Amino acid sequence: MNHLYDRQDSTTALPTKTLRVPRRDFLKTSAAIGGGLCFAAYVPELAARPLKDSPANDASFAPNAFVRIAPDDSVTIIANHSEMGQGIYTSLPMLLNEELEADWSRIKVEAAPVDAAYNHTVFGLQMTGGSTTTPSEWERFRKMGAMARLMLVDAAAQKWGVPASQCHVEKGIVIHSASSRKANYGSLVTAASQLKPPADIPLKDPRQFALIGKPTRRLDTPSKINGTAQFGLDVHLPGMVFALVARPPVFGGKLLDFDASEALKIRGVRAVEQVPSGVAVIADRFWPAKLGRDKLKISWDEGDNAKLSTSQMLVDFSKQSASPGTVARKSGDAAAALASAAKAITAEYDVPYLAHAMMEPLNCVVDLRPDSCEIWTGTQFETVDRANAAQAAGLTPEKVQIHTTLLGGGFGRRANPVSDFVVEAVHVAKIAKAPVKVVWTREDDLAGGWYRPMWHDRFVAGLDAAGNPIAWTHTIVGQSIAQGTLFAQYMINKEGVDSTSVEGAADILYGIPNLQVDLHTPKIGVPVQWWRSVGHSHTGFSVESFFDEVAHAGGKDPYELRRQLLANQPRMSAVLNLVAEKAGWGKPLPPGRGRGIATHFSFDSYVAQVVEASVEKDGTVQVRRVVCAVDCGRVVNPDIVKAQMEGGIIFGLTAALKTEITLENGRVQQKNFHDYQMLRMFESPEIQVHIIPSELSPTGVGEPSVPPVAPALTNAIFAATGKRVRRLPIRAADLVTGSVAKP
Repeated sequence: MNHLYDRQDSTTALPTKTLRVPRRDFLKTSAAIGGGLCFAAYVPELAARPLKDSPANDASFAPNAFVRIAPDDSVTIIANHSEMGQGIYTSLPMLLNEELEADWSRIKVEAAPVDAAYNHTVFGLQMTGGSTTTPSEWERFRKMGAMARLMLVDAAAQKWGVPASQCHVEKGIVIHSASSRKANYGSLVTAASQLKPPADIPLKDPRQFALIGKPTRRLDTPSKINGTAQFGLDVHLPGMVFALVARPPVFGGKLLDFDASEALKIRGVRAVEQVPSGVAVIADRFWPAKLGRDKLKISWDEGDNAKLSTSQMLVDFSKQSASPGTVARKSGDAAAALASAAKAITAEYDVPYLAHAMMEPLNCVVDLRPDSCEIWTGTQFETVDRANAAQAAGLTPEKVQIHTTLLGGGFGRRANPVSDFVVEAVHVAKIAKAPVKVVWTREDDLAGGWYRPMWHDRFVAGLDAAGNPIAWTHTIVGQSIAQGTLFAQYMINKEGVDSTSVEGAADILYGIPNLQVDLHTPKIGVPVQWWRSVGHSHTGFSVESFFDEVAHAGGKDPYELRRQLLANQPRMSAVLNLVAEKAGWGKPLPPGRGRGIATHFSFDSYVAQVVEASVEKDGTVQVRRVVCAVDCGRVVNPDIVKAQMEGGIIFGLTAALKTEITLENGRVQQKNFHDYQMLRMFESPEIQVHIIPSELSPTGVGEPSVPPVAPALTNAIFAATGKRVRRLPIRAADLVTGSVAKP
């Protein structure tokens, strides 16, 4: 998801005419789907009260929507964000329990139902994305924990007839300091339930933190080890049937006719029916449904996209980038500076469509009744999915209940603006006449669209006589992920610039006096959406690769030029200097190895990386080591921050080395992991993560390590071989036969 926070911690203001998406604009109430969905600002009063239909029994203490304490001292924390491996089922409880001070061993987590009380504090709807979970909940979850603790302490103080100020808490036990009387939380729940929540909820001084900032084992690890953790694919209801859907082979295709006679002969196949997205095969189990789908004979109207070819798109994008686009940022006069420059260089970069390729493919269980609908799925978009599902079912949103399971990966795919896989499952449930699980195979997932857009970036830079960049122009060509969706009004400005298309380019931190960023937004019939790090995934590669070229063209060390142009950015300078120190920048390497460096600011976090790599004679790239430095504000759990940095690096390396989605005659060419390969463990490099200590509020960690790793790698390849990589994924043939760039 795109990050829409105001940048509060930056040391310099954004330049004039830089594109920003106003935070409050996103929060304006706006009907978006036929009366079904509206965005509304987060209302603190809703979170501060328990839900009317809370599953808590009468004996439990539920002072607000986020925590329940039972008489047996067990504490249930309700997580309003989806757990997809990023660790928020641990970090959110850490925030709440820092103030609650319960016994950590008695804490468990459950997913929140869909309710306005759980709306995102910035986006105004219940969702997970944009590396915003911890930043957005930093204050709220601590306040919810403090509220509960204050009420429990008050209950104990009243019981003993002493001032609450004379009491303190240790691991869920209230202690009267003077008399040493004790009362465990569980014994106080009835009395605390009779009290009014405090109007003033003071929070700890950070110097008092006992849990925040400490490495803490994840709460969800045991259930994932013993097999009790429930992902969407694990859901099974009594009487449930299974369904697979045959979808058009070309995006936008329409069903003409189908013959299901052979499919219906498969034992276990119950029905074959048309649904809006294609033809559904319903069976007793998954395998008969798949065999039945394989037997279908279908005629499609392939429509206008039947001739789409990514190779032709690359040609078209390059041509388009040669002409000016819509201005996303303009500082100084780049054209005049280029005209007077002592030297000018230009380069073009290409990155492909990318699938999300979650380890758990899409799936959704729907139990549709005449007056209600119950859904089990791994989703990042509860509010949107409920509204879209309600519309598909012909119900009001209040009649739709969503159970958010654990997600086997998300990366943005499960935050679909039209809720494609959820709505499809509702339509299948209409004809199934029973609870139904709709499953996407790996092949369905890779061919199903909603990719990271394909991008082309063209740069021209002008250098002065001393080799310093005095002009920088950047023209971007690629699809908008917001265009045509309910998010367009918030993410596309009046000039037509999608903020996610230019993030990481229009807001670069380097002090270049004359800079212009333009955007072309072609309309292509390939569905696209956010992908881990969103627009930063392409601008990080192109900007940092070209910066390296600029440095070498001017006879500068890439690290030193970055230091020079980041002089007014102390936080980025700090991570840059730290990563250079830890990586041994400038120290000799074995023959055939090279170091590359890159920085990137995204999701309010500052990241710098150095990659060490070598290239074999056949062009095979060996990534030897990645050193990463990050400033993400105050760290809640350093183990989780390191894991997210490591995971993002592997994710980014996979895209740099392995993956692409290509189309020929409108058809996606990749089928499964044999031709859309993940980076394997034996291919993974040594990774070192260094965290800058900070007392500032937390910022994002789920995505910021993705953008810099590809350019750091390709810059390392140049250092090792003298050959520039300007298109991803890296191809061995380019490194064997590619032309050597002239510095």
